[in-house]
Amino acid sequence: MTALVILGAGPAGAAVALGLRRLGYEVMLVSEWRRFAALEGVSQRVLEALRGAGLHHALAQATLPSQRQVNWNGQQHAQNIEYLLDRPTFDRGLREALRGAGVEVIEGRVLSVQPSVNGHRIELDGGATLHADFLVEARGRQAPALGKGLRGPETVSLLNRWQGAPGTTASAVESLEDGWAWMARRADGQCYWQWTVDVASAGLPGKAHLLDYCRQRREASDVAQAFFGDTAQADLQLHARSSTAILSPQLCGERWIRVGDAAMAVDPLSGNGIFQSLSSALQAPVVINTLLRKPERAALAQRFHQQRVEQLFWRFARIGRDFYADEQRWHEQPFWQARRQWPDNQVAHAEADFAALRIARMPVLRDGFVDEAEVVITTDQPLGVWHVQGVELAPLVRRLQAEPAEQVLAGLNEAQGRVIRAWLLSQGYRP
Repeated sequence: MTALVILGAGPAGAAVALGLRRLGYEVMLVSEWRRFAALEGVSQRVLEALRGAGLHHALAQATLPSQRQVNWNGQQHAQNIEYLLDRPTFDRGLREALRGAGVEVIEGRVLSVQPSVNGHRIELDGGATLHADFLVEARGRQAPALGKGLRGPETVSLLNRWQGAPGTTASAVESLEDGWAWMARRADGQCYWQWTVDVASAGLPGKAHLLDYCRQRREASDVAQAFFGDTAQADLQLHARSSTAILSPQLCGERWIRVGDAAMAVDPLSGNGIFQSLSSALQAPVVINTLLRKPERAALAQRFHQQRVEQLFWRFARIGRDFYADEQRWHEQPFWQARRQWPDNQVAHAEADFAALRIARMPVLRDGFVDEAEVVITTDQPLGVWHVQGVELAPLVRRLQAEPAEQVLAGLNEAQGRVIRAWLLSQGYRP
């Protein structure tokens, strides 16, 4: 029996484990539990993706709806509802979901991973050793680098947490001269203020003075003062972590794969960190299944994973760039100047152009394996769209280039016709 070992029990590692179990594999997962209490702001789309990955039970007690205030470029407005995800509660739910699915969960710190022709030797703290025929690297940013990957401007996020007075649940985002801050307050009085700054230009003091420095910066912000009030701050703690955007140079081999932040990590400003982690993790079980059961398709499976992760990275990088460009007050300051120009000047969402659609053979997911099929390449989907509402698009687009729309779409049922017509219009098709 193939020994499948996953390193890391965050959303990405858990999603891969559950997906592999659904495909009938025995899975062992090794993780060192999070050592600090974190709160994350996520969107409705992230919650839907987590539920789609089979993690709805983990979410049951872990989310709090919050109206988010945004203070950006000197303007203040209320955005849609943000959900505050309590990571300790959520992480406990992940472990319960994994054990309930029959995944063997081992708590431990990985000391080393030694690859060989027969698999991987994993040494754990305490002397235990594991063997993996196939390894899934899902330890996030803590995963060892595989050479020099692509990196955005070096960025660090300083998370301040303290106990304040009970109140209402709320969250906010504020742009500052040398960075930006995300803040949240739970009804039980737990308060969070995360300041994201440029490593090179921030001029941060040493570790011994960093907590006081963050407090001074927070108290200098009218937005933060109004958000948190003047209540006493008990049990004030600080946790620093890198938030640099990173794309690993290698993402998949014949006996291993990287998912989540171990594959690529995005700037937290986009608010899509968990979503992009899940995006690479949800496709991974099918990629792994192909590598193990259809080795003749190994190159195709690796290409599929590599292309999908890279495309997500560039998309989120450009979305983050556009958010930074919206802040005009300090565009010459080092923090903003570096981020409003990275990674390039290509648009994040290209204008639809039906005449530019083209058909190509690309890797797709079919019946639990990576396969190849004709897809339609669009300005916004460079890897192609295979089908919509169960209807393959390539034959339709090919016919539409020479035949009337009503004739081409005549064989579709009402629901399919409605969705296909809407897709065609979104691509600039004008009958």
